[in-house]
Amino acid sequence: MANVLIVYAHPEPASFNAALKNRAVEALTAAGHRVVVSDLYAEKFNPVAGRHDFTTIADPSRFHCQKEQGHAAREGSYASDIAREQARVRDADILILQYPLWWGGSPAIVKGWCDRVLSYGFAYVDGTRFDTGLFRGRRALLSITTGGTEERFSDAGVYGEMHRVIYQVQRLTLQYLGYTVEEPFVAYAAPRVDDAQRAKYLEAFAARVTALAAMPVDRNELPNPTAATDGAWAAKR
Repeated sequence: MANVLIVYAHPEPASFNAALKNRAVEALTAAGHRVVVSDLYAEKFNPVAGRHDFTTIADPSRFHCQKEQGHAAREGSYASDIAREQARVRDADILILQYPLWWGGSPAIVKGWCDRVLSYGFAYVDGTRFDTGLFRGRRALLSITTGGTEERFSDAGVYGEMHRVIYQVQRLTLQYLGYTVEEPFVAYAAPRVDDAQRAKYLEAFAARVTALAAMPVDRNELPNPTAATDGAWAAKR
């Protein structure tokens, strides 16, 4: 049995993103896997980082987000919404990000979730990245809907190839943390295709996530934060 976390970001419960999320939950649960959904809009997740992220303060004279993150990781003093999301991430063998492509990227609430939840001292520390990332052995999948057609997201298309479009999330976030990132699932032109094509997308996604969850996982257990000094945790930037 795999533990699957779906981070779902769409403000409309009747959206096709919601349909994809619901179909994944249905298929994974039927296959015996444990699924948790972080519904960012419904849970009113705040994407803006700040001192409200922490219940303790490392440096009252100057706010350095990374330094405060390291301090909170050691002290167990994250705000409740971050602590909740970090517990979900810690438990997950598989992380699925489900969102519409907006202005060539993820909705701001997804970026804010990454900024606040995948934080220094929890998701990465100095010297851990890519092959040595803390999440090595775990898997991640981007599931995206687009307004543009597949042809527009090709080498010859006006938007460029999809892997270039999602590079920031796929390479500089998920792979950076050590995740094995699967080929993205993309429902191209979701608002434009007919019901038959949308049904094909839904069944293809169900098959994709159940196959992914059936793959063996040899995950690295996240270490507890060390007693390193604040200076060792925080880059001066």
